[in-house]
Amino acid sequence: MAKVQTTRTGLPLDRKARLRIPPHHVTKQTPHDRIHNWDEVYYGYTAGPAMFEAQRCIQCPAAPCTKACPIDNDIPGALAFLEVGKLAEAAGVFRETSEMPELCGRLCPQEALCEGVCVVGKKAKPVAIGKLEAFLGDWDRGQRGGFPVPRPQQETGQRVAVVGSGPAGLAAAEALRGAGHRVTVFEAWPAGGGVLRYGIPNFKSAKDIVDEKIEALRAAGVEFRFETRVGRDVTWEELEGWDAVFLGHGAGAGKRLRLEGEGLAFVYSATEFLVRANLPAVELPASMGSRPEAEGKRVVVVGGGDTSMDCVRSAIRLGASEVTLLYRRSENEMQGRLEERMHAREEGVNFEYLTTPVQLLGKDGRVCGVECVRMTLGEPDESGRRRPIPQAGSEFVLDADTVVVAVGYDVGRELYEGSGIDVNDWGEVLVDEGGRTSRPGVFAGGDNVRGADLVVTALNGAHQAIPTMRGWLAERRAEGTLLAAG
Repeated sequence: MAKVQTTRTGLPLDRKARLRIPPHHVTKQTPHDRIHNWDEVYYGYTAGPAMFEAQRCIQCPAAPCTKACPIDNDIPGALAFLEVGKLAEAAGVFRETSEMPELCGRLCPQEALCEGVCVVGKKAKPVAIGKLEAFLGDWDRGQRGGFPVPRPQQETGQRVAVVGSGPAGLAAAEALRGAGHRVTVFEAWPAGGGVLRYGIPNFKSAKDIVDEKIEALRAAGVEFRFETRVGRDVTWEELEGWDAVFLGHGAGAGKRLRLEGEGLAFVYSATEFLVRANLPAVELPASMGSRPEAEGKRVVVVGGGDTSMDCVRSAIRLGASEVTLLYRRSENEMQGRLEERMHAREEGVNFEYLTTPVQLLGKDGRVCGVECVRMTLGEPDESGRRRPIPQAGSEFVLDADTVVVAVGYDVGRELYEGSGIDVNDWGEVLVDEGGRTSRPGVFAGGDNVRGADLVVTALNGAHQAIPTMRGWLAERRAEGTLLAAG
């Protein structure tokens, strides 16, 4: 007699029956409504629909979704609990490997990671893993009254400096404070969260989640020093007073077009535009000013990734009369999320594919247009995508009152001058497999190591460095004990 397969919670497992369960879609704001507010587009799951959607998981023994997750979330394990209503246990599974499942669930490109390899997706719509993860994180925080941040069982007396309060920095601060170390986070911006606050618009992820995370870490004893830039306000020599340093400040140096006219007024970097559009003045540097003047204006955004989608969708919400995205390749070569492009189109954004700017035009010191050229695609370049080639005689001018440059980010080398830390030509920190830099006691992980990437890959970078840091700190404690005994 064949053995009846069961889930981890003991339910009979009929995979064929599960494949017949229709997907339960998450509701969201209509395009007409959402362009008039900055609230999250998706309303998110409630418990009943989430449990129903979790039943679509066929509990693959090989768990390709887990293998595709940079931080190895046990997705089948979480959904096995969720489908039977054990929400606390399901949330706990995600929190075993992620410090912020509610944010990863909102911001990860699941279609390229876990959902992209979901076996259910070969026959139907893949299981909505990301939105289920976000639901569980939100539900768990609601039940607990905030983020569950581990408290130290005993203090070590050792001091750890964390540079940057984005995903990698927060993950490192949480783990090291939980181990009993005194953790100080240095953040150049006036408030915490790094890219979670200053790079991601509210309509994708509400800022109150970031606020809750910062407050939970503060309550656990983590100290935050805002508007403090390492290398300027705190020198590398001063950091020698700490027992260990973690660099998790990300990649925030926006790339330039290097075109004539880029210095005109109302030409913004993506970061400046997004920050000024999405945050109140109290959370901005004093030099940055108020919201960009976009109401009734023609806005042109140059780029092709998720940041460019954030910019065009923010411009729509600022009341721009016309918003156009320029991308030098076709949509097939775009690296951002399809969902984001779909939302942008629904909200009225114009897409000019196979188009690149060659000059920004000005009048009276401010931008008034973008001279463009059409492109064709040639052979693949080093990125594996087909190389764009200008078409002779295809030049045209696009009127513009505001231009936003969203063509990617570098880390920047300036921070590391005089630090003794080895970096590559783009300013990315060189580390070994354990996150060690060339300077003893200094570790790094996240976008400042791998270049601008994802929230979940930043967490992965921190996870690689944290055990190495804890080993380093343990060795220093042992050395101190031996010296005292001697």
